[in-house]
Amino acid sequence: MSDEQPRPIIIKRIKKVSGGAHGGAWKVAYADFVTAMMAFFLMLWLLNSTSKEQKEGLSEYFSPTVASTESSSGAGDILSGISINEDGTQASAVTTPMPEEVVIQKEEVEVDGAAAAEEVSFETAMANREQEAFEDMASELSISIQESAELSQMSDQVLIDVTEDGMRIQLVDQDNRSMFRNETSDLYEYAERMIRHIAGNVGKMPNRIAIAGHTDSTPFRAGVNYSNWELSADRANTARRVLSSEGVSADRFAEITGKAATEPLLPGRPDRPENRRITILVIREAPTLPTNF
Repeated sequence: MSDEQPRPIIIKRIKKVSGGAHGGAWKVAYADFVTAMMAFFLMLWLLNSTSKEQKEGLSEYFSPTVASTESSSGAGDILSGISINEDGTQASAVTTPMPEEVVIQKEEVEVDGAAAAEEVSFETAMANREQEAFEDMASELSISIQESAELSQMSDQVLIDVTEDGMRIQLVDQDNRSMFRNETSDLYEYAERMIRHIAGNVGKMPNRIAIAGHTDSTPFRAGVNYSNWELSADRANTARRVLSSEGVSADRFAEITGKAATEPLLPGRPDRPENRRITILVIREAPTLPTNF
């Protein structure tokens, strides 16, 4: 046993190599990533800080259809609008010259806006002038009726007001004093004189005229082939003929209608004589009024 040789002792040493998972290669990759993100956010900021016209200018510059000479000049114009700080960084404000086409379009929009405002102002002035004309004519007509010896006794049967539709004149029946003979379209002489007097006032304006006839709710006797519809329409036409005879031209009559008892003046008492009436409406149109009115 003593003659045996001792076993050699083998020592294994693990050589450590620096780098790998804990080396410095990842820092280079991370720096590239951060640089790319900075460039991306800088591009977003530039897109947000430029106007639509500036973006269109940049788009035209990088368009492949643009000639090289035009592209180079366009780039110079755009880059000339970018200001650089002393440290080499880009300033916060980015300005580019506005294309000539955009300037012209802006001027056209301003001109169109001014024309539209002027048109609205003109229409408003005409509407105000027409409103004043209606009010003046209503006052003048009311005073002239009251001052007339032959018409003043009927003044309480003439209702004059200015509505959204225009100036309305209503000739209303009263107890024992009707405008028309019973169940006919024949005017009494005093009612015809009143309509002729009204024609002298409404003839001063160029507005169109609408005439409507109204009756009470009392129906015609049975067996008669005639109703309040025909009667109201015939009475409106009679008023139209009187106005025409006093010089109101035919082209000014917009409509002649018979309403029968559908629009009573006294809804709670449809059988009252006040519901029998003629309505003459000078329609609101805001036209150019005569200068001597």
